[in-house]
Amino acid sequence: MIDVQHSKKHAIDQLLRISDRWYQQIEAGDIPSISLATRTKRNLTYDEETEVWKLGNLERNRAAVTEKSARHILRMAYTIGFLKHQIMENRSSTLREMYYISEGWKKAKFSDQHESNMLVEDLEILTDIQREHFNLRPEENGASIFGPIELREQTRRGPKKIHCQDDVGEAGYQIPTNVDQLELLDHDADVVIAIETGGMYARLIENKFDEKYNAILVHLKGQPARSTRRLLNRIQERFELPVTVFTDGDPWSYRIFASVAYGSIKSAHISDILATPSALFIGVQPSDIREYNLPSDTLNERDIAALKAELTDPRFMTDYWKEQIAIQLQINVKSEQQAFASRGLDFVTEEYLPTRFADLGIRLR
Repeated sequence: MIDVQHSKKHAIDQLLRISDRWYQQIEAGDIPSISLATRTKRNLTYDEETEVWKLGNLERNRAAVTEKSARHILRMAYTIGFLKHQIMENRSSTLREMYYISEGWKKAKFSDQHESNMLVEDLEILTDIQREHFNLRPEENGASIFGPIELREQTRRGPKKIHCQDDVGEAGYQIPTNVDQLELLDHDADVVIAIETGGMYARLIENKFDEKYNAILVHLKGQPARSTRRLLNRIQERFELPVTVFTDGDPWSYRIFASVAYGSIKSAHISDILATPSALFIGVQPSDIREYNLPSDTLNERDIAALKAELTDPRFMTDYWKEQIAIQLQINVKSEQQAFASRGLDFVTEEYLPTRFADLGIRLR
């Protein structure tokens, strides 16, 4: 069982360590300050061993020697106090709500939500704790999971077992903000498929792909939220199942795959627990657009620039991606998952996906 009380205490202790350092600095006659890793592209390193983006060793020190720096530390102190009481009272709030709450902090209030979001990321780096453990959550994401996996969730009425096929509606089990409070119990699956669009997620459920091929289906809902990426990471580590990512065939969707597999620049400070480096891309591939003559749209200037940028991105510097991107630039088109419907509503589940899994050496019962 997950020790929720221990998790809460640890989060509070780590937050208070920051303010304790300020007290020690003041008692020693020093100006209060904080040091933390610089969150810039210049300080991002690509770890070849783990295949994820990580923050490097560059740090910046912010001391209360100017009004701007003093105000930043004041805001951080108010935020620590707010989060401490929120955790103790077992309450939660959204990032947006926290920004509005700061309106009552007078000189410590934030100028805009971007500023408050960045400060929360500072706290994550300083404490090595995810914001979800501070009971902070983004606005509703709505990502969900459907398939032969059983978990235990901590509900208001106590722990509850949930089978994500038998105990859920047609949309599946909605992924909570803090998936670390889920206990992954058991499964009867051969593969996990993370799916970009709701239409394709619904198609696979309607065609009973989860039953026929023992597949756990995860709706990414576009660019996946941190909770969704964390759940994929946990499922792979807990059950050692192959994780695959099924997206549209455009450069922005390839970046969705990259965020699942290798981590994103924005969340580089926690890539180790969000990324799933073993994840495999299963489409739509540029070569599929040509092979299956899928309905498509012409690439625009932003698409072309994004594809060329990916050719210099370490996450895409493999023979596979170099070949696929070259094909796409040559044919000058992009295509959506739903384009497979041009070959029939069953084509993607009866032919395309089984073929892709066979190509990748993933054995399905």
